[in-house]
Amino acid sequence: MDTSTRLDTAGERRDDADGPEDLKRTLHQRGFRMTPQRQLVLDAVRDLGHATPERICAQVQAVAPAVNITTIYRTLDLLEKLGLVRHTHLGHGAPNYSEAEHQHVHLVCHECGAVTETPTDLMNELSSRLRGSVGFELDVTHVALSGRCRDCTQEAGA
Repeated sequence: MDTSTRLDTAGERRDDADGPEDLKRTLHQRGFRMTPQRQLVLDAVRDLGHATPERICAQVQAVAPAVNITTIYRTLDLLEKLGLVRHTHLGHGAPNYSEAEHQHVHLVCHECGAVTETPTDLMNELSSRLRGSVGFELDVTHVALSGRCRDCTQEAGA
C-alpha cells in the first residue's frame, strides 16, 4: 500500500488523512462533529511524532489556551478509535501517541532514556514463534523493548 492510501478502522481503503477536511469526513462518517480542538490535537500528534498527552496539551494550549488535559485525553481516545493515532508505553510513565501509520518497534535505553525506532520486520521471527507455539498474535507496532543503547553500552565497556 503506498503512503497516499490508508485503511480506516473497518479495514476499508481511504485517501490520505492529512487535511482538516479528511478528519471532518472521517468524524462525520462515524457520527461525530468536527471541532477545532480535535484538529489541533491531531496536528500536535503529527508535529511532535511521539508525545505524551501532557506534551500534546502544551502544544495545543499554545494556540488554544482554554483546552484542558481532559479534552486532550478524550480526543486522543476518539482519534485512536478512529484509527488515526495509536499509543505505545515506552516505560512506566504516560503513553506516547503517534500517527497510526507511524509503525515501528521502540527501543528504550534504561541508562540515558533514548528512544530508537527499528522496523517491525525485525520481530517477524518472534511473532511467528508466538503464533505457532501459544497461538498469540503479537502487535509489533505496539512494542517497546527496554535495554541499553549502543552509546551507553560502549561507555559501560570503556
